[in-house]
Amino acid sequence: MANTYTQLFVQFVFSVKGRENLIKESFRDELEKVMCGIVTNQKCKTYAIYCNPDHAHIFIGMHPTVSPSKLMEQVKSGSSKWLNEKKYIPGKFSWQDGFGAFTYSKSHIDQVVKYILNQPEHHKKQTFRDEYLLLLKNFKIDYDEKYLFEWYE
Repeated sequence: MANTYTQLFVQFVFSVKGRENLIKESFRDELEKVMCGIVTNQKCKTYAIYCNPDHAHIFIGMHPTVSPSKLMEQVKSGSSKWLNEKKYIPGKFSWQDGFGAFTYSKSHIDQVVKYILNQPEHHKKQTFRDEYLLLLKNFKIDYDEKYLFEWYE
């Protein structure tokens, strides 16, 4: 019987509902660990993660039995639940609907990891909106403006 062999590397990008700057440095590391735990529990591997105040990037080696949509559902709902239970944020925390998913080859792992871990410096020069639109352009993804994230620049 043949085995299944895959090489599936995906960068996910998703945003805080209302694009509010709710993710604070005081709990960012703990939130990232919770999200990595969810990824691991889904049989996937986190290569890099960075939660900006209003959006998150996570680079994952995907298990072939896990769909990107199901993984993001688990990460977003689990991290929202954790944040709401911890009461780090006044009111109810939630992520916006949807996400971006961008695939890479193994030769790009180091480059993508550096990009994600360099998010604070990166966003001193480029807005999240510009970053996301550039990703869509670079990956030649057709999109309709009305179905993108809510933008509050």
